[in-house]
Amino acid sequence: MNGDNFLDAALVVMGHGTTLNLESARPVRQHCAELRRRRIFATVAQGFWKQEPHVRRVLAKLTESRIFIVPLFISEGYFSTEIIPKELGFDGQPTRQVGGSIWHYCLPVGSHEAMTEVILARAREVVARHPFPYAPKPAEITLFVAGHGTGRNANSRKAIERQVALIRARNIYAGVHDIFMEESPRIADCYTLATTKNIVVVPFFISDGLHAVEDIPVLLGEPERLVKERLAVGQPTWRNPTEKNGRRVWYSAAVGTEPLMAEVILQRVREAAQTNITP
Repeated sequence: MNGDNFLDAALVVMGHGTTLNLESARPVRQHCAELRRRRIFATVAQGFWKQEPHVRRVLAKLTESRIFIVPLFISEGYFSTEIIPKELGFDGQPTRQVGGSIWHYCLPVGSHEAMTEVILARAREVVARHPFPYAPKPAEITLFVAGHGTGRNANSRKAIERQVALIRARNIYAGVHDIFMEESPRIADCYTLATTKNIVVVPFFISDGLHAVEDIPVLLGEPERLVKERLAVGQPTWRNPTEKNGRRVWYSAAVGTEPLMAEVILQRVREAAQTNITP
């Protein structure tokens, strides 16, 4: 949006972070770089919860009058909507005053309606990039959005179910379904749920980490040994497309690395900016 002007504000894109997988931080850095390039904010910083730079230390250095914290998380789960805001002092409210600054804690990106375009972009891109033996039309494809799923938190699957409903209503694909690693329908159920020979699976994860790069390819039927061998030499763990169980399967990169995610981050900031309190 050309009217964006946050030159008095700082943006902090916050990731979960981990010391076990360097890939987990890449989407945060990617989108911070893009948003810096646009010169909309006075400062664009990256912070993490489980690795350096820690978000608390990043926030302590900022002096802008408005500070927007956007969690680059996939769902409105217990961690992103309760644990982190409580630890950052928000006490159940989306804004707080800290000295001469107003801090805004935004909703996670993964539950935003704009994620629909992110998923569709991922699905289009993987087929266009690997058109073998030809690029099927969307009407010849069953689309699956793959998530983690957990019985401990119902919100972990709500974001995916919402996106599936929104995409299904557009009548672009022959079928659209959600599948999960730890809940039903399971990842491997895609082969029985599909009504077409062509399947596209889009992992609804922020990073191309353990789940997206290793676990889901194995659950889709690739031998674990082969997946680990490819990973060890820097090769893709899934060859697009791969024939499995009578289907031709394309498997995309995680949604969190899609360039359109920068716009979703901005949408969350725009929403939070409507909440105004005077320092």
